Amino acid sequence: MTSTKTGHSFGIDIGGSGIKGAEVDLNTGEFVGERLKIATPKQSTPEAVAKIVAQIVAEKEWSGPVGITLPSVVKEQKVLTAANIDKSWIGVDAQELFAQYLDQPFVVLNDADAAGLAEVAFGDEVARTGSVIFLTLGTGIGSAFLLDGQLFPNTELGHMMVGDAEAEHQASSAVKEREGLKYKQWVKRLNKVLAEYEKLFNPHAFIIGGGISRKWDKWGELVGIDTPVAPAQLRNRAGIVGAAMAAQQNLRP
Repeated sequence: MTSTKTGHSFGIDIGGSGIKGAEVDLNTGEFVGERLKIATPKQSTPEAVAKIVAQIVAEKEWSGPVGITLPSVVKEQKVLTAANIDKSWIGVDAQELFAQYLDQPFVVLNDADAAGLAEVAFGDEVARTGSVIFLTLGTGIGSAFLLDGQLFPNTELGHMMVGDAEAEHQASSAVKEREGLKYKQWVKRLNKVLAEYEKLFNPHAFIIGGGISRKWDKWGELVGIDTPVAPAQLRNRAGIVGAAMAAQQNLRP
């Protein structure tokens, strides 16, 4: 394996549809080389996913610390929820699991928390000031609460009830695709969700990331709440970058 470079780290972002990894230059927040993506196994059990994580690290010939994100509440390295991966993750000790497959140090954290940290470091300065709710719209809705750039970990706003259903069952980008919603129809649902978050938390701003944020120009002007809403600058790179940051800092929320 190659030796690590100063200021470089490695992040792996485990999602409901894909597991993505890349070396990151933490001086710039940019990937070093190409990102490697492997489809999340249909049976996304801890062992099946951990094998793919190890495969990505090996194929990228990375020998330093690794940051790993999960779409889960991760508290003291224990996995407490599993919204968009196999339910057998619940109760897993992430340190014990990944230690069986990786030879180097690693940390595990919530995917939206990692993305929020990356946005603070490399994104719009609005993320660094005041109370900000960072949301990732993808298979579900992930959230990170930021106060002057500091993280309050393991918030799960996607599972908050809005009306008769969980927020992410109404306004995730996966719902848009599954139901064939046009942007106008989908943003109407998103506005309802954002308005509920706004009413309860009164943030200075919302920042929206995830793959669909790359198409902000198609739907951003349809967002209609009082609180400013901005697209994430790192788009869907944020999870990997934040994971790499966590690995470098040995951050274990």
